[in-house]
Amino acid sequence: MVLNVIWVSFFLLGILFAVGQVLFTGNADVFGKMVGDSFNMAKTAFEISIGLTGMLAFFLGLMKIGEAGGAIALLSRLVRPLLVRLFPSVPPDHPAFGAILMNIAANMLGLDNAATPAGLKAMKELQTLNPEPDKASDAQILFIVLSASGLTLIPVSIMAYRAQMGAENPADIFLPLLIATFCSTMAGLIATCVSQKIRLLQPVILGWVGGLSLLIFGGLHLVSKLPPEEMQRFSTGFGNGVLLLVIGAFLAMAVAKKVPVYETFIAGAKEGFQVAVTIIPYLVAMLVGIAFFRASGALDVVMEAIRGAVSFCGLPSDWVDALPTALMKPLSGSGARGMMVDAMTTYGADSFVGRLTCLFQGAADTTLYVVAVYFGSIGVRKTRNTVPLALFADVMGAVAAVFLAYAFFA
Repeated sequence: MVLNVIWVSFFLLGILFAVGQVLFTGNADVFGKMVGDSFNMAKTAFEISIGLTGMLAFFLGLMKIGEAGGAIALLSRLVRPLLVRLFPSVPPDHPAFGAILMNIAANMLGLDNAATPAGLKAMKELQTLNPEPDKASDAQILFIVLSASGLTLIPVSIMAYRAQMGAENPADIFLPLLIATFCSTMAGLIATCVSQKIRLLQPVILGWVGGLSLLIFGGLHLVSKLPPEEMQRFSTGFGNGVLLLVIGAFLAMAVAKKVPVYETFIAGAKEGFQVAVTIIPYLVAMLVGIAFFRASGALDVVMEAIRGAVSFCGLPSDWVDALPTALMKPLSGSGARGMMVDAMTTYGADSFVGRLTCLFQGAADTTLYVVAVYFGSIGVRKTRNTVPLALFADVMGAVAAVFLAYAFFA
């Protein structure tokens, strides 16, 4: 429903704004620009979707190898001691933990398509422990906040889009994106635990949270002492290095388990083609709507108003052009993806705005979509404070993304 309103608004507001321009200036060229840009963007959306096929096929084939070789299951087992303490109302041997772990692992590896089925399974299992079936339980709220915070270790889809849009090195956003999504997840986790009176001062929780925080922010502190060019080079090298290590580990574990690696890769790669074809209508719809709104001049007016307000407060305003992606992300994944692609098309994949939109895209998940689908699948109507907590995590991730973009790419 929300996405329908947004999409129709792009067209109706664009038309109204264009008509207003014609009435006041007498220049009807804006009509031709709107139609021409819409047709061009529809073509661009199709080309982008088809161009993604190779990257998606490669990564989804690789992830299939990781799943068959036990790498993803190993990641799940490593996280299990932490989750047992974060979900005190769930028995340690309850099947909900398996689905929760698979959902988190899929999100961390950038496998959105695998994360949703696991998330729905987790909600169904948690519902069996819910004493009030129409009201969200504490465990369900925490799970949704963690899922919607978008913790991602390998931003597969974002790097694929950057590659398709001509980025010199698609992995140069790896380190700042990792830090931004970590900030989002930690903000959501801490806020939810405080709300639910979960003791954070437990050795296992402190060990995990403290260790990850020390690793990430300690590394950021060291990197921040480098000149901007060196910092960006380090981020690129770090991202590429991690990806190579992951590929090597997945292959090594699969070979050790005598998995038919080539056949397994092909099975996963076929899914990549299906995903690329599936997103064509969604990307066409959103990019054409955005092109309509932008060509009318309405988007420029909105952005200039926000930029003026930011400048009036004495703050830098370079990041404002990337803001539409951050505003759209909690509402719609396809909408935010369209905004991200539009920004990279307009400003360039390697521009400050182009990179910041990628950070916004990866720093959070589609919060309202996740809440609606996950709770709707089990008939929960009273979501309590789920939405405020999840949106708080999104805001913290977006704020972190802005600071990190200035640190790495300004």
